[in-house]
Amino acid sequence: MPSAIPLRLKLLSILVAALGLNVTAAITGLVPHAFAQNATAPAADTVRPEVAKPLQAAQDLVRAQKYKEALAQVREADAIADKTPFEAFMIDNTRGVAAVGAGDTATAARSFEATIASGRMTPAEQGKIVLTLAGMYYQAADYPKAIVWLQRAVKEGSANGETRSLLVQSYYFGGDLQQASTELKADLAAADKAGRTPTETQLKMLMSIGIKQGDKAATAAAMERLVTTYPAKQYWADLMQRLRSKPGFPDHLVLDFDRLKLALGQLSTTGDVTEMAQLAMQAGFPAEARKVVDLGYQQGLLGSGPDAQRHKRLQDQATKAAADDLKTMASSEAEARKGKEGTGLANLGYALVTAGQTERGIAMIEEGIARGGLKRADDARLHLGIAYLQAGKKTEALKVLATVQGTDGAADLARYWSILANHPLG
Repeated sequence: MPSAIPLRLKLLSILVAALGLNVTAAITGLVPHAFAQNATAPAADTVRPEVAKPLQAAQDLVRAQKYKEALAQVREADAIADKTPFEAFMIDNTRGVAAVGAGDTATAARSFEATIASGRMTPAEQGKIVLTLAGMYYQAADYPKAIVWLQRAVKEGSANGETRSLLVQSYYFGGDLQQASTELKADLAAADKAGRTPTETQLKMLMSIGIKQGDKAATAAAMERLVTTYPAKQYWADLMQRLRSKPGFPDHLVLDFDRLKLALGQLSTTGDVTEMAQLAMQAGFPAEARKVVDLGYQQGLLGSGPDAQRHKRLQDQATKAAADDLKTMASSEAEARKGKEGTGLANLGYALVTAGQTERGIAMIEEGIARGGLKRADDARLHLGIAYLQAGKKTEALKVLATVQGTDGAADLARYWSILANHPLG
């Protein structure tokens, strides 16, 4: 919710516009116009001198930003008996502006509701006062009344760019999450149709609604749209944490999860680095393990503290295993080609990719997928998509990643790789 002082100043500027004045003129400058006693003006639309004097003084005090003193002068004018409807209108109008300046929301609201009820405003003037009332009730956290006036602004055509946003927020803060969601989704659909980018606030609100409603699918969808439209590290970190804590997330995808974290720059602790290195070693990708360990040393995450010797042993182990793996690649390939199914070829192909032989590795993964019979075909397609991205072949990568299916998490990872490819971190 916006702070009181900036919103009050905004409301005052709306009132200035509503009365057709500029900043240097009296905010309630319609009153001096009434004093002119124009011979052609209807008698009902004039202000008697005994009312005009304190009312004019109130205007001068408003100009001087002495709002409480201005309210005292308005009370003096209001105390005069037998006021005409026009005099009452002008008193309410002046009191409303002074009350906004003084931060007296209740008085301002009553005054402006009376000016609207008088029927003396033009549609344009009334529309701005309607918005003022909506803003005041929103500021006062009286969300039911804010909703009434915001809806009226929409209905009467006086809504501005903030009206719909305030309406959604009023439903949200008022506890009507379902209506907030309905209104927000309508706004997002309208933005999509018009080719407008949704605001960051809208998408964060959509995510928050999903969380409060316990709707995991809606929350994840909102988070994905947020990282797509506003790719920031924190949003990505939240999305990745949600995926990792997904019930049933399989162990065999933890390494792939870490690969995406690496691409996002989220391997930020010693534990992150050692976990990924050890998993890569266990999965038969020692070259990848060596690169991760080396990165850990470069970032100062490894090589110091009580576990420094353990880090060094891990580095030596990964370096030796990577060298040995290269020596046996030819025999490993020959063995993989003997098999009837393509798992061996797909795995060896990705090992080649991690060892820097990207093109050769891609061809072998493709051959393994084409042979079929893979235990985890989606994992192989995921690896092929990642390999294409590493080779700079974004178009091919996106096509392959779009074919990754299943509900175990592989499809989520593929989709996230696609989002990152299309919307890289700034």
